[in-house]
Amino acid sequence: MPSSTKLTRALVDTAMGRVPADTVIRNGKWVCVQSGEIIPRTDIAIKDGHVAYVGGDARHTIGKKTKVIEAKGRFLVPGLLDGHMHVESGMVTVTEFVRAVAARGTTGMFIDPHEMANIFGLKGVKLMVDEAQNQPIHVWVQMPSCVPSAPGFETPGAHIGPKEVAQAMKWKGVIGLGEMMNFPGVFMGDKNMLEEISITHAHGKTVGGHYASPDIGLPFHGYAAGGVEDDHEGTRLEDAVIRVRQGMKAMLRYGSAWLDVASQVGAITELGLDSRRFLLVTDDSHAQTISFDGHMDRVLRHAIEQGLDPLTAIQMMTINTAEHFGLTKEIGMIAPGRWADVVLVKDLKKFKADVVIAKGQVIAENGKWKVSLPKFKYPAWAVNSVHLKKPLRAEDFRLKVDSGKSKVKANVIGIIENQAPTRHMKFEVQPVDGGIRPDISRDLAKIAIVKRHDGLNGITLGLVHGFGFKSKCAVASTVAHDSHHMIIVGTDEESMAAAGNSLAGCGGGQVVVKNGKVIGRVELKIAGLMSTEKADLVARKAESILKGFKACGCTLNNPNMQLSLLALVVIPELRISDLGLVDVTQFKFIPVVEG
Repeated sequence: MPSSTKLTRALVDTAMGRVPADTVIRNGKWVCVQSGEIIPRTDIAIKDGHVAYVGGDARHTIGKKTKVIEAKGRFLVPGLLDGHMHVESGMVTVTEFVRAVAARGTTGMFIDPHEMANIFGLKGVKLMVDEAQNQPIHVWVQMPSCVPSAPGFETPGAHIGPKEVAQAMKWKGVIGLGEMMNFPGVFMGDKNMLEEISITHAHGKTVGGHYASPDIGLPFHGYAAGGVEDDHEGTRLEDAVIRVRQGMKAMLRYGSAWLDVASQVGAITELGLDSRRFLLVTDDSHAQTISFDGHMDRVLRHAIEQGLDPLTAIQMMTINTAEHFGLTKEIGMIAPGRWADVVLVKDLKKFKADVVIAKGQVIAENGKWKVSLPKFKYPAWAVNSVHLKKPLRAEDFRLKVDSGKSKVKANVIGIIENQAPTRHMKFEVQPVDGGIRPDISRDLAKIAIVKRHDGLNGITLGLVHGFGFKSKCAVASTVAHDSHHMIIVGTDEESMAAAGNSLAGCGGGQVVVKNGKVIGRVELKIAGLMSTEKADLVARKAESILKGFKACGCTLNNPNMQLSLLALVVIPELRISDLGLVDVTQFKFIPVVEG
């Protein structure tokens, strides 16, 4: 509700007709998420960026200088909120992400910059917080909780613990603790993890979850008992059900590659669970997706296609999200005292924003921006993050074996399309000249992690199945959750070295090499994660990566997103880090080739 006596008086006086409104929207259909109604012939009066009056007739609030917007029967929808997302996944800055999505109806984002935190630590997070504060829409930051995500299993560029969490909780714009990825640490009683949760609760803020295991037995119950308040890692119907029953909010995600709404929405549409305990989120959205397909508007259309009532789906990305973060006094509904975040649309099912109003001002019409976005300059240290001691060579990627056997058994990472988990596969392979080579005929590629934070050039090697490469090629990326070293996958060592060197030369990003030639590249100079360019240009460059994957024979949906998670050692079953091959189901290192 209003944060000052002056604002309160202005809203009361406007509602009573004693002072004119700044803006009045006339004759719309009010999507009243707080009561679950759609109310026709509704006017909204806006004063000082907030809703002063909403009802049948606001003519008494119109003065000579009042701007009048004729809704002409269009729906008046609360601004859409994304309750869990990572700006870095869009490969753009906070400002450029806002440029891409706000004109589509997103007026609030809850961002977890743990990618930036893994490279630059607390000072990297502060950069994101500072940039978020000046946006024309609402951008709240969740303080990253797990840097590294799994202590002892990876080496990030920085570390974050209870001390840093306590410091960040005092910053304006920090809304809570980011996803608690170290779920074994929670149910095993790790002191630092439990202390971070307690610090967050002591500040009256929300703790985000990340329980990526399919085991919903005692470990899950221990995790829930730790005080985590939401989770977006569910992929099955039973995942959504147990999270809600245990007091969490189930976040159903629909990003660029993680498509988990359809498999879980039946908890509402079939089992009849209360939809107010569910949120719709994106988690990770690629630059292409937000530029060409949409953001929360895209999620809304998809959710409705899966059988959700339009009003219910809108509640799941407005009032539900605001309630979860304790912000219903400010956002999440069209009601007096709240920020005037309103989207005018003709059709709820085919949701496309005609007019977007955020913080009381018209920021976009028909997808075109009407206001200027703030400028934010990143310091020199933020655009200098790829440190290789020496150029990479083909022999650096030779996977040697000591066995004298004609055939050996290898542990292989198996990709599952459109899902974050992987399969732990076993392949019988034949050593050649004392090493293991990729095998295109069996879709067996080589994968490498090249340390880039300290310049020591440590390289870890493994094998991966599922990219479907059919030619001599390699893809390199400095987007490699969560420690974000350089990750390279390829069908031959020469291409892998060429891709890695090209990537180092442009300061980070993603590169595709085929037959010795670079056929795709997107430069991400900020931390090796984000571009200094506008979202639409980044999207076009990122398109060259996806086309490069396809030219190499890959048919996966958003394979660069799949690649980026192969080093995330907190999601089962098998991952690779700078320290080795990790069996995430048992949290132990295993050899690539069994003796």
